This record gives sequence, structure tokens and C-alpha cells, in this order.
Amino acid sequence: MDWGSLIGIVLGVGGILAGQMLEGGSISSLVQPAAFVIVFMGTVGAVILQSGLGIFWRGVKMVRLVFFPPRDDFPQLREEVTRLSQLAWREGILALEAQISGLSHPFSRVALRQIVDSTEPTVLRGMLETEIQLFEEKERLPLRVWESAGGYSPTIGIIGAVLGLIHVMENLSEPAKLGGGIAVAFVATIYGVGLANLIFLPIGNRLKGWLSQEVHKREVLLEAFYGISMGEHPRSIADRLALFSQQK
Repeated sequence: MDWGSLIGIVLGVGGILAGQMLEGGSISSLVQPAAFVIVFMGTVGAVILQSGLGIFWRGVKMVRLVFFPPRDDFPQLREEVTRLSQLAWREGILALEAQISGLSHPFSRVALRQIVDSTEPTVLRGMLETEIQLFEEKERLPLRVWESAGGYSPTIGIIGAVLGLIHVMENLSEPAKLGGGIAVAFVATIYGVGLANLIFLPIGNRLKGWLSQEVHKREVLLEAFYGISMGEHPRSIADRLALFSQQK
């Protein structure tokens, strides 16, 4: 569990509620089910329409990466690739074939298979660059779900505000109903802006950071496997792998 993410949400939402109380307002005045339904359901509908149900659901499931980030596997990958480079230096490329199935990362298995199959180094680089590009494009689509939600939510909040004002105008002759309509109007705007800036956009940016790190990790592995295919000394390859740890 990433307690930093949880603390961030609690501080963001709690700060708004605390400010409301310090101003003499009531927290219950911010609880407007009608406004929440308008903003939340409207935002979800717009995002599904844009992204499609499959990509939307993938984006929702990626939230676990924010609160339960994956274990850093680069130290293990670094050890594996260093061992492979030493083996290739001592016994030759063909000695690597028995190591393919035991590798922990799919990118490493693809790269090593191509090396064992005697793929030309320049061709190998091109194939692995394409592999990285496809991975990034595939994972970026569900990430945009959260960016899109952050863009649509404030606008849907404005729509909720307008609907609340329409309700007010329709009931000018009944003063008892005016308060509820005005509350929905203002609270809908708060919900729209609050969800965008406290939930949707921060989650989207956090996931973009995760994707950037995953892409960079694959780029470092690409350079290491390219070095193996070129017959570089294991020490040189180890130095390349060390750069990733320094940049994290």
C-alpha cells in the first residue's frame, strides 16, 4: 500500500472540508446526491464514449498501480542481464539459449531470443524499439481515461450548475424549493472541479510517471542486449545498467 497516495487524497479532500467548517459552513451542505450523479455519471459517460468500454475498464483497473505500486524489479533484471553478458563473453551467444525461459521479464525474453537466433544487431535494435513503442502506445490509451475525466469533469460540473439554476427559475413562485436548486448549482461546480484536480488528474499524472519509468527501463535493457549482441565487454554493459539506477 502506498500511504503517500492515500495521505494525498485525505489532505486534499480534508483541506476543503476543514476550510468549509472554518468559514462557518456545514459539511452536510456539500453533500448533494443530485449534483454528484450529474457530475460523476456525466463524466463517466463522456469518457466511455471517447475511449470505448474496454479501454475505459483497463484505465479503471490501472488505479491499483497508484495505491499498490509494483515492486521495483530492476535490481533483479540488472543482475540477470549482467549474468547473461558474462556468460556470452565466456561461452558465446549460443550458450544463452538455455537461459531464455528463466528470465523474469517478457522484454528480456524477446530480446534474448532474437540474439540467440543470430539477428543482426541493427535489426535487433529496430525490433526492440518497435516493441517499446507498441508497449507505450498500448498502455497510454487507458492512461488517457484519467486525463479525459479531468478535462470533462469541470465542464459537466458547469452543466450541473446550469441545471440547478434552471430548477431555481422554474420554482421562483415556491421559495421553499429555491434553496435546493441553488445548492445543486454551486455544489455541482465544486464536485466537477474537485474531482478533476484532486482525483482524476493526479491519478493520470501518477500513471504517466509509472509508464515513463517502464519505457525507460526497457530502453536501458535494449542498450544492454544490443551490447551483448555486439560482443561488448560485460563491464561496459554493467555500466549502462547502472545508469538507470542513478536516474531513478
